[in-house]
Amino acid sequence: MKIGVLTGGGDCPGLNAVIRALTRSAISTHGAEVVGFYDAWDGVMDDRAIPLTVDAVRGTLPRGGTILGTRRGGPYDHADGVRRVKETMQVRGLDALIVIGGNGSLTVASRLFAEEGLPVVGIPKTIDNDVVGTDVCFGFTTAVQIATDSIDRLHSTAESHDRVVVIEVMGRDAGWIALQSGIAGGATVILVPEQPFDINVVADLVRRRHARGRQASLVVVAEGATAVNSDFPLPEYGTDHMGRPKLGGISVPVAQEIERLTGFDTRVVQIGLVQRGGTPCAYDRVLCTRLGLDAVDAIVERDFGKMLAMRSDRIERVPLSIVNGKTRTIDVALYQQVADVFFG
Repeated sequence: MKIGVLTGGGDCPGLNAVIRALTRSAISTHGAEVVGFYDAWDGVMDDRAIPLTVDAVRGTLPRGGTILGTRRGGPYDHADGVRRVKETMQVRGLDALIVIGGNGSLTVASRLFAEEGLPVVGIPKTIDNDVVGTDVCFGFTTAVQIATDSIDRLHSTAESHDRVVVIEVMGRDAGWIALQSGIAGGATVILVPEQPFDINVVADLVRRRHARGRQASLVVVAEGATAVNSDFPLPEYGTDHMGRPKLGGISVPVAQEIERLTGFDTRVVQIGLVQRGGTPCAYDRVLCTRLGLDAVDAIVERDFGKMLAMRSDRIERVPLSIVNGKTRTIDVALYQQVADVFFG
């Protein structure tokens, strides 16, 4: 048996832990060969790969990033992309391909299975936690902990100077990181993409908090948050190579408007790529190990076209098609419940 593996989309903590687990299981338990493709789908189309051995993955459990490299995009972005993927799998003699990725990579895997009959198994990953069909994606818990640690540290400096601090975290279409780190860190206000904000309401909440004698306010904002105010000065950075708007910087106009409306000294902290870099937390290491092992089991059982989903602490296999064109957003009811009790 010969298995291929790729990591696609943005990097996140735990990718190497999955690669390590599936490699160890495939070789030690099933006597299989494993090859890792460089740079996501580009490596498959170009047939650029490396043999993965037990020695090659030794010591990678706590290592951040991905030893295979990663990129966005896929074979459907190229006129001959699908043909090249099929040729590589045939030439390499692959019995299956494990795709570790987010919505984009898994949607490609789903189409290759449904339309071309290719033997694929998907493992969901993203710090944004926005893949439909699973309760949690690896990398998310680590990112939330990093953001929460940052918020904890900012409380003390904000209180020392009687300041408002606006903290920008990742989250293009879903506010999972903002919501959970904001709750865990005791934020004054949390702004998420799912619910456009009114900057006047935000400023009022900050004023009310300070009127009660509180010496500082922390506002957590997801990078994809938007305002209901049509004249709110949203930053524009153009688009990326896939035509998506580049995000980052929403915290700056939020801070400027809070300071203008309240008169309080307001500062900005953008945590940025720190959230997706570095070593995975203990929870993610265990989750990644379980996912890697089950991916190999799915291949041995020829249970293709499936994604491994975490549901109530159990790993289940669900159809890859469940992710197509969808985004898992936050529970707005939970957001509102927290807002009613704690915001301001």
